[in-house]
Amino acid sequence: MEAKTKSVPSFEVALARLEAIVESMESGEVPLADLLAKFEEGNKLLKTCEARLKDAELKIDQLKKAKDGSVELLPFETTRET
Repeated sequence: MEAKTKSVPSFEVALARLEAIVESMESGEVPLADLLAKFEEGNKLLKTCEARLKDAELKIDQLKKAKDGSVELLPFETTRET
């Protein structure tokens, strides 16, 4: 049996898809059932984008400049829920 794994899209891919969903929803030409499905997908994509931005922010926060001018990247643990 093959295990099905969902790959999490990159920030750019998720954002582009989210923008497309919003655009189609704003057109007013989406049937209600499709509108609800798009809304649900949009919420998931929004959470993905927010998580990726938070992870990037944590990485940036952990960059420390040493006295000699070198940059050190410290490992971090994420505590966010997915």
